[in-house]
Amino acid sequence: MNLYYDLHIHSCLSPCGDQDMTPANIAGMAAVKGLDVIAVTDHNSCKNCPAVLAAAREYGVLAIPGMEICTQEEVHAVCLFSELEAAMDFDDYVYQRLLPVENRPDIFGKQEIYNCNDQVQGTVPYLLINACSISFDQLWRLVRERNGVMFPAHVEKPANSLIANLGFVPPDSQFKTAELKNMKKLHEMRREHPYLEQCRIISNSDAHYLEDINEPLLTIDVKEKSAEAVIWALL
Repeated sequence: MNLYYDLHIHSCLSPCGDQDMTPANIAGMAAVKGLDVIAVTDHNSCKNCPAVLAAAREYGVLAIPGMEICTQEEVHAVCLFSELEAAMDFDDYVYQRLLPVENRPDIFGKQEIYNCNDQVQGTVPYLLINACSISFDQLWRLVRERNGVMFPAHVEKPANSLIANLGFVPPDSQFKTAELKNMKKLHEMRREHPYLEQCRIISNSDAHYLEDINEPLLTIDVKEKSAEAVIWALL
């Protein structure tokens, strides 16, 4: 079956996320737009995933717990998990390896944690947009140990992407999916980086505002509408 997707969305937990990006608003907008499956992937955190999953169930939308990690090379990658417990375990692992720099909400923005009733329950003290002490080479194993999948984010972008920051795709990489924001650059990226020829290419919104969440244009072919099936399709 084919599912309309957007697997890279930021909530208001990300300091760069708009304050309207609450779990219920995200799930509601996904439903209004006709998406079947979403993932909220805040910077270096999964702490709004429980609320997102609860809100999405109310709207009949499948939500997958995830994170956009910033590796020690400042490469952004999307990590998705089939189980919330595994995502929260990874959240704790990453937070312990984040630079202990206090967030300045007046400069960087708020980092708010919501409950299933869309009420603020707290904030995250450390600035989430910093790099953590996990290398890109380590990431695939760490995510797979938790039955998840990792793919490099917005690989064509000139900052915080695998290509921009490393200059190449490591030859011993294991990922089989890569994300492009601008699909018009697909042939160029594959020509310049042959590793991408073997990859499933997906395009997500990387939305920080409700209106930027994907329209139902792109689909992913899965065996069933479940987090496990989406993870399996991306492996």
